[in-house]
Amino acid sequence: MPNVHLTKPMQQYVQTQIDSGAYANLSEVVRAGVRMLMERDGARQFYALKADLEQVAKEVERGDYIEFDAHAFEPDAFDS
Repeated sequence: MPNVHLTKPMQQYVQTQIDSGAYANLSEVVRAGVRMLMERDGARQFYALKADLEQVAKEVERGDYIEFDAHAFEPDAFDS
């Protein structure tokens, strides 16, 4: 997977980054880009989870829930 194909504008941008001293080579630029994607995906997952939790909180406030019975769910876990 070491081959990276970039469009001409991308190549020019990467070269500008290298020439400016921001990055030493193409590998550093690619790694920085992948890190940014990973961070963005992590943020997306966080906000999706936050939205889910807000929805569940509203349901609980309305009384739209059932009590969880751990004994009924996993009776063997409580055997002494």
